Amino acid sequence: MSVNVAAQFEKLRAQLDKEVTNIEKTVGDMEYQYLQLESSQMGTVLKGFEGFLSSKDTMRKRSRNVFRTEDRLFSLSSKTSPVSREQEQANQEISESMAMPNNNFRGKVSG
Repeated sequence: MSVNVAAQFEKLRAQLDKEVTNIEKTVGDMEYQYLQLESSQMGTVLKGFEGFLSSKDTMRKRSRNVFRTEDRLFSLSSKTSPVSREQEQANQEISESMAMPNNNFRGKVSG
C-alpha cells in the first residue's frame, strides 16, 4: 500500500514540475515580449516612464529593443526558470574564467 502511495506522490510531483516549467516558460516569453515592445523604450512598469515624460530626444533615441538580462525581474525571481538558469550559467563561466591563472605575465619580479 505504501509503495502505491509513494508512486502516486512521485507521479503528482512530476506533473507539478512539468506545470511549473510550462508556467515559467510562459512568464519568460511574455516578459520578453513586453520588454521588446516599442513603447517600452520610453519606460516600463519596472523601470518607470522617464522617457515618456522627457521631452529630450536622447531618451527616445536609445537603441531599440535592447534590454539587459537584469531587466527580467519576473523570470529571474525563480531559480528554476530558463532565464535564471542561463544567467547562473553565464555567471559561473565568468567566475571560472577569472579564476584561471594568467600565464602571459613574463616580467621579472624585483626583489
